[in-house]
Parts: sequence; structure tokens; C-alpha cells
Amino acid sequence: MGEFQVHRVRFFAYVPAGIRCLAHSPRSARLALARTDGALEVYNFAANYFQEKGIPGHETRTTEALCWAAGDRLFGAGLGGDISEYDLEKLRVKYSLDGFGGPIWSMAADPSGTQLAVGCEDGSVKLFQVLPDKIQFERSLDRQKGRIMSLSWHPSGTHIAVGSIDLLRVFDVKSGHAIQRILVDRRPQGLYSRECVVWSVAFLSDGTIVSSDSVGKVQFWDSEKGTLLETHPVSSSAVLCLAVSEEEDSIVVGTSEGAVYQFQLLPVKWGSAESKWVRTKPFQHHTHDVRAVAHSATALISGGLDAQLVIRPLMERVHGKGYDAALRKFTFPHRRLVSCARKARLLLFQFPQHLELWRLGATNSAGKDGDILPVSRAPEHLLQLKSKGPEHICCSCISLCGSWIAYSTASRLHLHRVHLENGSVSVKRVSKVPKLLCSAHQLLCSADSTSLFVASDQGAVHVLKLLEPGGCGHLQTLRPNSGSAQAVYLLAASADGDWLAAAGGDWEINVYSLRHFKPHCTVPAYNCAVTALAIHPVTNNLVITHSDQQVFEFSIPDREYTTWSRKVQQHGLHKGWLERDTPITHITFNPKQPAHILLHDTHMFCILDKSLPLPDDATPLMNQTALKQLSEKARRGYAHAFKICKKYQPLLFVDLLEEGSLVVVERPLMDIKTQLPPPVQQKKFGT
Repeated sequence: MGEFQVHRVRFFAYVPAGIRCLAHSPRSARLALARTDGALEVYNFAANYFQEKGIPGHETRTTEALCWAAGDRLFGAGLGGDISEYDLEKLRVKYSLDGFGGPIWSMAADPSGTQLAVGCEDGSVKLFQVLPDKIQFERSLDRQKGRIMSLSWHPSGTHIAVGSIDLLRVFDVKSGHAIQRILVDRRPQGLYSRECVVWSVAFLSDGTIVSSDSVGKVQFWDSEKGTLLETHPVSSSAVLCLAVSEEEDSIVVGTSEGAVYQFQLLPVKWGSAESKWVRTKPFQHHTHDVRAVAHSATALISGGLDAQLVIRPLMERVHGKGYDAALRKFTFPHRRLVSCARKARLLLFQFPQHLELWRLGATNSAGKDGDILPVSRAPEHLLQLKSKGPEHICCSCISLCGSWIAYSTASRLHLHRVHLENGSVSVKRVSKVPKLLCSAHQLLCSADSTSLFVASDQGAVHVLKLLEPGGCGHLQTLRPNSGSAQAVYLLAASADGDWLAAAGGDWEINVYSLRHFKPHCTVPAYNCAVTALAIHPVTNNLVITHSDQQVFEFSIPDREYTTWSRKVQQHGLHKGWLERDTPITHITFNPKQPAHILLHDTHMFCILDKSLPLPDDATPLMNQTALKQLSEKARRGYAHAFKICKKYQPLLFVDLLEEGSLVVVERPLMDIKTQLPPPVQQKKFGT
């Protein structure tokens, strides 16, 4: 595998925002997720749950509800009182419309996807018509007393069930009148009883209303008679959310204690036509409130204030052992938040509203494998660069020499010139950035720090010339031959400055010639999302990883896949490699070892040695710690191309500095949990 001096970095104090709501689209097999900071993420189930799209947060945007409508259109609403539609091609808010009812607590689309119902603070349920290019207010249902906390359409689209404080109501959509009023149970507390908040409701096709409330109950009601059918005490605190499967035979609920429960509709006895709802499976994968749940065809999905997205497979619905049969936990975004100035030994950390620049520490000592070396110079926090305004930072980069820092929000690109002299740091903002560059989705500096590549939301890449002592000018705009308008989210430049590769939201990879500023070729299409790409500094081969864990090598000069890449596809990658649960997010190379490719995901980093044979499925895909425990003779028997290290977890970034040392950025989950608010106090056995 080779020996490296490793800089183990744990001072990136990144805390992901909690998950506020989820929306699952069975038609497109996608999951939309909104966080407490207003950020939006879209996961593609067909692409191994890869986070294929992301819209940065906003300080004034609080999303309380998400829903899919009219096919693949995504809408959100929140306490600001606006309804927004998201542009999933350009990765931004397309437009916002006032709901005219104060803060919006709930929203749902009718079964046909042509109407939106929103529940407002003023007690009204408002209907909006979904038109081809916008939404339009249609009418309000009868206004009631108390805010509308939750609502659900009947599958026929003729009725809406709403939950508020202490009450359930059923509305007739055609007349707009409430035809049923149900008083939910209160829990007595001494001489007084506290109010019961109906946090979530679901309207089943047989007329049953399912409710979850703040007193910890899941209840089933007859919507026609207004009577209680079943009560299931679930938690000593609140049941905050619920979701129903498409077949309406399974329900998932989430509680403020971090627990997730499944209810199943099962026959009373074998062969009986009579069925009853039974609580069957409890799961405890969260430490804090579970604020949102979703139910896909094969899994229960949950997210909460601990920022974890948990995908728990339903084994009775999964056929065979594979990617869908494993428990998945996603805490960190599937994109880079760290940039490295390899020549200057600097790290740039991206937070929602500021950047931090750090200088790596140094040591004068040497040692053997596994030794912890004393630090002669401690890591140094050089600079904090704050972003003005409510918009969050969506991307950032630093040049290899450390002299330029660029970042972008949803509306503006910012460029700064950094001077490092005798230990002192000064920074100067470049005021005159070309006007056509309003925002960017990915930024990258050239290897010689003379150019800045800006990926736009129109499918194009702008090339800026970085000028001394501190300025820039627009050099060229590169556009794909296909005319794709999908936002570009990945960039890779060659070390010699001749080539640039760009991957867009449609998974198309375009290679541009930087000598002639025109398209050079397009990589053959592949049916999975691109997770990382990089150009080899010696061979100019483009290495690509996809969400199904496949690795390709494409020769840019020859415009074809390399011989090694074809051999990989003929032989096939190891089963253990293909069943990994997180995507490769970064690729780099060791110029001293041209046959080595360095890749990493959240749980491991790997050196892929092209000079060694590929392992077959019978060969254990062992990490280096396990190999060290074997004898030298046994170790030679396991020699293959994959050299895996799982010592550092969770990994946010791995890169190779110019002098050959390795920098590894970790973010332990316990460090994140210590910065979260305390969870609900629970009684532990034996305490």
C-alpha cells in the first residue's frame, strides 16, 4: 500500500442541520429531504440512494412540508407563509407564492397531482391549482378555529382529513364544508389536562383516519361515524410523524424519543378475512426527535434532529441479498466540504455561512508504522471569511498555492486574494467579478492558479482569468454540444492545463479542450450518477466513479476507455466493493506511483493499484489492519489491486500533499452529538 505520513485532522467543527421533513415519490423513486436550515436534498433510490441534487439553505426559509405533484415537480412550504416550487434542473427556488394564511404547517397534493392543499396558522385549508408553469390560488375550505397542523387527502380526492389541536376534522372538497368533527383524547395530568396536538394524519381508502399526537398515541378513526376504532399507546412523549405504504398494509411512525415503529395490517388468525393493525417492529436508530418518516416499497425511511437519514429495509419485501437489503445511515452530504492547497499545506473548510482557512501542523520526527509523531508546529487557524446576507454557501475552493479563495451563494460569486507573509495573513476581496457570473454550483482552480472554472446552472462552464495583484476577467464560456441545461455539479482539470471535465445533473460528462476552448468529446453514457471524477496528472486519463460503485478510466487524448478499464468491466469488481453503502466522493493520485488511484468514501480510503490483479469474489476484500495480523506468506496470497484502510472514520476528505504526506479529515459522530440539544430523558433499565 505504501507508507505515508498522515495528518489526522479533527478540527473541522462541522455540524449538519437536522432533518425537518421528507417526501417520497414512488413514481420517480426519489426522496426529497428538507433540513432545519432551509437546505433541500434529493436522493435517487434507483442510483443506490445517491444524493444527486442539493439546494443550499437560507436563513429566512424554514420548510415545514414537502410534496411531489404533477409528476416530478417538488413543492415546499413553511412558517414564512410562502409556497415554493423548486427547480431541480438549475438547483434553485423557481418561485414563491404567498399562501395568504400566515405560517404554513402542512401541505399535501391530491392523488392526481393537480391540486395542493395547505394547512395554515389562521385555521384555513387553502387549495391551489397546479398549472404547467406555476400554481394558482383556487379557494379556501371553511375556516376553523386553531392552526392546521396536519392534513391528508382521501385516495379518491373527494375528502381531506385535517388535524389541529384537540380535534380531527373531515372536509368535503367539493362543498368546502367540514362534515365530521372528532374530539381526540387528552391525557390527564393531575387536576388539569393538557392540549393534544395532532402532529400527523393519514386518510386510508376504506375511510379510516390514522392520527399520531403529542400524548404518544397512534389512533384509528372511522371518518364516517366519527368513532374511535383502535388506540395504540406508543410513547411516553410525542408521536411526531407517520407514513403509509402504497398498499395501505403497513404504517411507520416516529417519536420524540428517537424510536421508529412499524404497524402492519395482519389477519386476526390464519386464513381469516378479518384484519387488525398490530405494532410489529421497533427500531432505535436515532438519538433525538424523529421529525419525518417515509415508506417506500422495500424500506422504512426516517430522519430527525440528529441529522441522520436512516433507510431500514423490510426484509420480507427484499428479494435476495444485495444493496437494498442493508441498513443505510447517511449523516454527511455526498459532496466535498473541504478544499486543499497542496503546495501551501492549507485546508479550506466550508460551513453554511462562513469559511475557515487552516494551516496544517508539522513534525521534525520520524517513526515506524503506526507511531504517533510529536508536533513541532501546531495546526493554525489563519482566517474566517464570513458570507454576508441570509443565503448559505453552496460551493467553495482554494487554489493549490493558497493565494485565491472563491465561494458562491445562490445569487453571487465571491473571489478573494490571500497574502501569506511571515506568518501573517491578509485578504482582499475582488470587487469586479464579471456580471454574467451570478452564482455557481461548483468551483475549481487550475493547477497553475491562473484560472478559475465556474460551473453554472445552465449547463455551461465559465473560465475566469485570475490576474495579479488581485483581479479577474472573463476568458471564455464552455458549452456542451448536446445543449444540456442541467446544472454542472462536478469539475476536474488536468495538471498540464489542457483539459477540463464537467459532469451535469443528467449524468453526462463533457471534456473540453482548454487550449482551443471548445468541446473535445463526451464520455459514453452510463445509467448511474457520477459521484467523483479526476484527471491523472501523468497520463491525462479521466477516472470516474458512479453511484453503483463502478470505476471507469477514460483516455481523453484517445477518446475511449482504457485497456485497464475494459478489463475491469470484463472481470467485474468484487462483491464487497459493490455492496458498500456510501459513494466515492473524491479521487486523487500519487505522481510518484502512476499506477495508484486514491479514492475515499465516508468509511474507508482505498489505493487502487492498477499493476496488480483484480480480486474475485472468493478472495476476502480485507483492510490493511486485518492483513497485518497475517504472516508474510499468507499476506502474499491476498495480494490484489484494492488496498483498503478503515482506520479513519467518518471521512470527509482525503488528499495527498506535494511532499507525499496524506491529509485525512475526520468528523467523529460523538463530536456532533455533543453539540446537539439534549434528547428526551428516558428511563434506562437498572438506573
